[in-house]
Amino acid sequence: MAREDEVRTQLLAALAEIAPEVDGAALDAERPLRQQVDLDSADWLNFLVAVHERLGVEIPDAEAGRLRTLAQVVAFCSARLPP
Repeated sequence: MAREDEVRTQLLAALAEIAPEVDGAALDAERPLRQQVDLDSADWLNFLVAVHERLGVEIPDAEAGRLRTLAQVVAFCSARLPP
């Protein structure tokens, strides 16, 4: 659980770089992120790049379309971090 908490913290920091007006604590991890935050396609790609830079986890295009919620992105990234 501590690993997922750290990943979530890093994801919210990456999101804050793209959308500084967003209150990460108010986000519902189970709702689609782009419905809660006004992210256009370029912002979404910038978020994924920031995630890669912060965590070293690359999210392939094929996966990026399936990752809709914060919980899904946290789980994806957590599973791909080295032990």
